[in-house]
Amino acid sequence: MAALLTGAMTAFHESAAPASVQPASILIVDFGSQVTQLIARRVREAGVYSEIAPFNAAEAAFDRLQPKGIILSGGPASVTEANSPRAPQRFFEAGIPVLGICYGQQTMCAQLGGSVVGGRGEGEFGRAFLEVSGRSRLFDGLWKEGERHQVWMSHGDKVDALPAGFAPVAHSEGAPYAVTADEARRFYGVQFHPEVVHTPDGGKLIANFARHVCGLAGDWTMAEFREAKVAEIRAQVGVGHDGGKVICGLSGGVDSAVAAVLIHEAIGDQLTCVFVDHGLMRMGEADQVVGLFRESYGIPLVHVKAETLFLNGLRGVTDPEAKRKFIGKTFIDVFEDEARKVGGADFLGQGTLYPDVIESVSFTGGPSVTIKSHHNVGGLPERMNMKLVEPLRELFKDEVRLLGQELGLPPAFVGRHPFPGPGLAIRIPGEVTKERCDILRKADAIYLEEIRNAGLYDAIWQAFAVLLPVRTVGVMGDGRTYDSVCGLRAVTSTDGMTADVYPFDPAFLSRVATRIVNEVKGINRVVYDYTSKPPGTIEWE
Repeated sequence: MAALLTGAMTAFHESAAPASVQPASILIVDFGSQVTQLIARRVREAGVYSEIAPFNAAEAAFDRLQPKGIILSGGPASVTEANSPRAPQRFFEAGIPVLGICYGQQTMCAQLGGSVVGGRGEGEFGRAFLEVSGRSRLFDGLWKEGERHQVWMSHGDKVDALPAGFAPVAHSEGAPYAVTADEARRFYGVQFHPEVVHTPDGGKLIANFARHVCGLAGDWTMAEFREAKVAEIRAQVGVGHDGGKVICGLSGGVDSAVAAVLIHEAIGDQLTCVFVDHGLMRMGEADQVVGLFRESYGIPLVHVKAETLFLNGLRGVTDPEAKRKFIGKTFIDVFEDEARKVGGADFLGQGTLYPDVIESVSFTGGPSVTIKSHHNVGGLPERMNMKLVEPLRELFKDEVRLLGQELGLPPAFVGRHPFPGPGLAIRIPGEVTKERCDILRKADAIYLEEIRNAGLYDAIWQAFAVLLPVRTVGVMGDGRTYDSVCGLRAVTSTDGMTADVYPFDPAFLSRVATRIVNEVKGINRVVYDYTSKPPGTIEWE
């Protein structure tokens, strides 16, 4: 098996659902924009299925999907540079609509006979306003000629000559061709980014393209996704005596649980779930997972108590990537052992999500923009002798929750905040020990209890405590203390790709801090993390 970290993006598209079960879709060609995933979200919010392919794997995705439209993403390259990425020329000859965004607009214009010039210090970054100067199907029911609308720009280069057939329909101060259209061929280009929330009407523009321009009904649902995925899993694994066996690794979180229930629906007792209890879970979670799968769903479950194995392996390890790699590798080691014990397994089921893959692999397949590895994709060794079944790989976190509801998982379980596969190991910067895990578990439980008591749990995307590798002097009673600092984190988000800090009332934070310091031995100071994503990530490691 090729190294999964560098091949994950290509592998994803090769392993997606067969064309026979694919819904009518939009193909998004990724040129490396940090917000390409948001394009997919906006299309799906319009009730239209979408998939993303790197530009250098786009033709294979096109042949498989047979899409009804194409969106070309933004990207960091310059069309004016030699060997900068291009869209496959056949896409412009396929007779289907194309929407180019930022770099996508520039390469489309350049490839069709127009021209692009470098910014020369005249780019636009951030909020901008454009003037609508013409009519376009892209604007139907939304923008009218003569109106002025806010958009979000991030470009240095700009189009300075249009290809034959194109006309300008909007301009901004720094982009004379901020929106261009070839209505006859249904080709559209926008210099701004409609996919981000800073363009207030951006989602509606993308919906207009998907539904009005491409003619798609907007009726894609999670029920349809469920049906398609069940068919895909059965086709991949086989059913009955000739079918393969699947081991599904449970991390204790929503993602792996939803994946397991979906796989079980497809192949029944050909699935065995393996819950590796690595001693890095939140308080009481191991018992909850075992109860849910054995008692509520009757899914064959092997509960591996491996706390000692993991903590011994993490002894002395402080680098966050080394932690992730070790945990991912050890998970696979345990899976392989359990596969042999149950008579062998042909497939490994995982709850890998879209953001996991995108944050782990650059759009070119290289390491240059890797933010961090995820244990689902970054820690798999080349020697792994099981094929992957990853039915959630096209979904964002909130879509997984919808699928969980569709599958009948308990609302309280489906609605749980995200929890990383490496667990508390990446919420304890520095060395991970049992003592530090126990301290953090207690602090985290208090924090989440207070959030629930305040009725705030569902308003927050993710909240958790972090045990910092910092000790401070404190005074408790008449004595001096020298104990650890606990950091609190809470963010709001829709997909985990960007996040804002949750604005707790100071009285709430004071109450939580008081409880933690009073009730958790080993902590004498509490701080709150006010960093958004970007520039920070949601997790600390």
